[in-house]
Amino acid sequence: MAGNGDIQWCFSQVKGTLEDDVTEADIISCVEFNHDGDLLATGDKGGRVVIFQRDPISKNSIPRRGEYNVYSTFQSHEPEFDYLKSLEIEEKINKIRWLKRKNPAHFLLSTNDKTIKLWKVSERDKRVEGYNTKEENGTIRDPACITSLRVPTIKPMELMVEASPRRIFANAHTYHINSISVNSDQETYLSADDLRINLWHLEITDQSFNIVDIKPTNMEELTEVITAAEFHPAECNVLVYSSSKGTIRLCDMRSAALCDQHSKLFEEPEDPTNRSFFSEIISSISDVKLSNSGRYMISRDYLSVKVWDLQMETKPIECYPVHEYLRSKLCSLYENDCIFDKFECCWSGNDSAIMTGSYNNFFRVFDRSTKRDLTLEAARDIAKPKTLLKPRKVCTGGKRKKDEISVDCLDFNKKILHTAWHPSENVVAVAATNNLFLFQDKL
Repeated sequence: MAGNGDIQWCFSQVKGTLEDDVTEADIISCVEFNHDGDLLATGDKGGRVVIFQRDPISKNSIPRRGEYNVYSTFQSHEPEFDYLKSLEIEEKINKIRWLKRKNPAHFLLSTNDKTIKLWKVSERDKRVEGYNTKEENGTIRDPACITSLRVPTIKPMELMVEASPRRIFANAHTYHINSISVNSDQETYLSADDLRINLWHLEITDQSFNIVDIKPTNMEELTEVITAAEFHPAECNVLVYSSSKGTIRLCDMRSAALCDQHSKLFEEPEDPTNRSFFSEIISSISDVKLSNSGRYMISRDYLSVKVWDLQMETKPIECYPVHEYLRSKLCSLYENDCIFDKFECCWSGNDSAIMTGSYNNFFRVFDRSTKRDLTLEAARDIAKPKTLLKPRKVCTGGKRKKDEISVDCLDFNKKILHTAWHPSENVVAVAATNNLFLFQDKL
């Protein structure tokens, strides 16, 4: 994987219908590559999970191409109704996390607001024929008619990909689940809602341990909520969680069973000159991701992405403005509720670059070594293979150059909230409303 500042990105594929009338259920709500990048899963607001598989020819072609085909589609969650609280529970998939592969099957966790499910995705390309006690269609044969013994044979059949729910982890969260994260031990995982983080064992569905609880005795004293949580990629006792107050806490499960006392607190003191009515809202962290090496983490707030060194709590070591030109527009963004949008962020496979989304279907790539940044657009008019992406520029007031777009012309209904980066190649997946765009470096 090259240094990413010099990458020229080109269009690879777009998945999903290109019609203008988008149904709410088709809007993509999460995107996740598996550990070797051969599979890519998306969840949507209709509770469906679609898994794409890397096209073997595209993987081995020279130059290689990042092309994916639909591998399996299944309904993961259904809408439910909580009769005690008279609340509808949406089927929308909030997060998908893959487990590392241990056998020919693949396993993934998917969650909506209340229930986490473990899915097994497996292939069948053989079937058994010639049973003694039943017909091929499955009906049981009359024992009186069985006059000879047959040896069942295994015959090849057309490949079938089956997704089956293996475990359902329910009834452990009072509030909406915003994060799940599989531990590096591959035996346990965490799930986080607004006020609590629970630790589960993948084999045990009827109990979980509450490891963080920030719920005050009197709910009127509530000042912050948990916004994201993640396990360390290598140290199974370490986890981090971010809050709506702009802080990140690192907890060590070896120190106590209940991690209410954090080991480290990462917080950047606010610049008093920038203080405004919106300061608290825009400092809320919408996503936190530990680097693949486990040395750093990134946090995304409304206007920026920050890189933190886990050894240094006082301030981030790098800060990248995502769309600073929106600072003057916070009032109207507050009125149309956009200021509460939760943008995610992700690392490249070798931790040398960061990607996150913005409005107008723009997404941003920051190169950490050259400090160069790119604004790219996931747009339909580039949907021809190998089309180079032109860097986009936003201008604020004054004269507009030919290739620039005015900040007043940005479409705030088109937003890139979910992105994912292939673990070992420069192939990225970007969710734009109901479409999944795939881009790759132009080799």
